[in-house]
Amino acid sequence: MTDFKDKAKGLKDEVAGEAKELFGKVTNNLEKEAEGKAQKLKGKVEKKVGDVKK
Repeated sequence: MTDFKDKAKGLKDEVAGEAKELFGKVTNNLEKEAEGKAQKLKGKVEKKVGDVKK
């Protein structure tokens, strides 16, 4: 996977994770909130991998 694809996938996961986390907070669903935080962190890591591959 190229660095661009890693960064794009990371951004997608960050945005989706943020949405899940917010949904979890609004609905008081701790499981969904934690899932969103984990996905958001995964996205940040993927973006860093893309930076390192440069």
